[in-house]
Amino acid sequence: MTGLPWDASYRDAPAPWDTGQPQPAVVRLASEGGFAGAVLDAGCGTGENGLHVASLGLSVLGVDVAETALAIARAKAGDRGIEAEFAAADAFHLERLGRGFKTVLDCGLFHSFDGDERPRYLASLASVTDHDGTLYVLCFSDDGPDIGPHPVSQEELRAAFNPSTGWNVVAIGSDRVQTRFHDDSAPAWLATIKRI
Repeated sequence: MTGLPWDASYRDAPAPWDTGQPQPAVVRLASEGGFAGAVLDAGCGTGENGLHVASLGLSVLGVDVAETALAIARAKAGDRGIEAEFAAADAFHLERLGRGFKTVLDCGLFHSFDGDERPRYLASLASVTDHDGTLYVLCFSDDGPDIGPHPVSQEELRAAFNPSTGWNVVAIGSDRVQTRFHDDSAPAWLATIKRI
């Protein structure tokens, strides 16, 4: 999987999904103690979510295919004095990281995959998520006005993350995603999923 199309999104201006701050849902999760152990931020972009979690003292690895985004994330970490790691990785081959994680964050990555790509992505996620680890998926929802691109239904989330694929959906709640192309924010699902 090449990162070039994604990388181009970050070259001349901020990407449409890059608001320059962590998603409010991630900030809330972190304030509630939702992140523990080693944390993987899958599809980290310019790192705002991962940097927020790392600023709380957790070990964070952010991965993306967009080298420009990773360079921006590393520069932010240095400027802010936050210890966080950012590396290029293919979301379909996370096992190549050779590491396991207690908490995994997918903010805006799951909904970018087509239905036939999702099983490969879920298997890749499962390969690096500790048993009984927690995965958070924040994705565009199909519920409400002004939905974002690639909306996902609750049924799609439950069908993808089920015991036969190594997961158990604990909860799916309505939330919001901040973007540069919505005046306020877009309807989202925040799913809490356990690795079994």
